[in-house]
Amino acid sequence: MRTSKRGTLLDTAERLFYSEGFHATGVDRVVAEAGVARMTLYNHFPSKEALIEAVLDRRYERYLDELRRAVDEATAGGAVAALADVHCRWLETTSNRGCIVIKAIGEFEQHHPAIADQGRRLKRELLAVIGDALARDRAAPDPATAERLLVVLEGADALVPVLGASAVTGHLRAIVPTIVACPAGAQA
Repeated sequence: MRTSKRGTLLDTAERLFYSEGFHATGVDRVVAEAGVARMTLYNHFPSKEALIEAVLDRRYERYLDELRRAVDEATAGGAVAALADVHCRWLETTSNRGCIVIKAIGEFEQHHPAIADQGRRLKRELLAVIGDALARDRAAPDPATAERLLVVLEGADALVPVLGASAVTGHLRAIVPTIVACPAGAQA
């Protein structure tokens, strides 16, 4: 199946933005590596910021779709574990240099707050998926434990470049059951 020029631009921009940074990657580099004309980029995205927003939405939607599918297909009591397994696979295969959304928040907080706000929205969507997984396992919402799990997942993202995916995912798989076993309200 032939990839659309828009898809090629998004794939190329995602790869470059993730590996080299948003500000360090110019539009000329994206169009050159995508093999399209500059006008083609601007026909699909009115600005570099619009391209960045599209890249973030598309990448994060892939990630959230995988998490939602795992939670939906999990056996009773296994939704959080299934979510953690998907997150670990994501770190091992796709996100081994940290989280692109957190990178975007950091790079754009001062320069383009709309992109930083988009990043926070995406993280709130992740928090909701974590909350759904907990509710499915416990039959009751537990927002504080969902936030604790988010902190652990994000910490894993941040430390993959330091410790390596294998070490981080091993620690994550050991920590998640402990957090789930001790709901936030029961912790001192």
